Amino acid sequence: MVDKTFEEELIPYVEFADNANERTPCVLVLDCSGSMRGEPIKQLNAGLKALEKELKEDIDASSRVQLLIIKAFGKDEAIISSDWTDAMNFEAPTMEAGGLTPLGKAMELALRKIEEQKCLYDSCGITSKRPWIFLISDGEPTDYDWEFVAKECRKAQDHKKVVIHAVGTQGANLDKLAKFSTISPKRLTGLKFTEFFLWLSRSVSCVSRAAPNTLDLLDDIGEWNEE
Repeated sequence: MVDKTFEEELIPYVEFADNANERTPCVLVLDCSGSMRGEPIKQLNAGLKALEKELKEDIDASSRVQLLIIKAFGKDEAIISSDWTDAMNFEAPTMEAGGLTPLGKAMELALRKIEEQKCLYDSCGITSKRPWIFLISDGEPTDYDWEFVAKECRKAQDHKKVVIHAVGTQGANLDKLAKFSTISPKRLTGLKFTEFFLWLSRSVSCVSRAAPNTLDLLDDIGEWNEE
């Protein structure tokens, strides 16, 4: 990991000084394994661009929703493709496919980054909604300790520290994805990533404006969910 300069360390504090709104943190954990090559990764990138546009055009969401994107790829690699940023400043990264599916490593990183960001909110006097993690995969975990991490994910949910939703694309092992969450996973119809991310944008926008402890996403998932 590259060390940050003093100026880079100050950026979050500057953002909060200019925008003291309550935040809704949202983490996207994206499976970018080799099986996503070709049209799947192309559609995933198109969906991320749609998410960026939709959130920036939403006055409330642009200043209240914060995004973090984690890429799972390689053998045991999970990296941050886009660090925490307010939606108004979010620029969709271009994802590339390759390697295996270390979802355990990626989810472990997601939980750690959420805890760090919550501490930052508290130190800056910023209130926040319960964080969301969306795990999107077309396969199943390939790292050896993923079941331990999955257990930690469910424990975090039971303690109301986070809400985790798993979404499997065609070919995904939903039984294994289900182990990461206390909420049943959904399956994406075909390659409808854009429809999914537009739904996600509308959902987090509603959550960001809702009263405290309101955690329901929009239930109109028919555009992207395979029954």
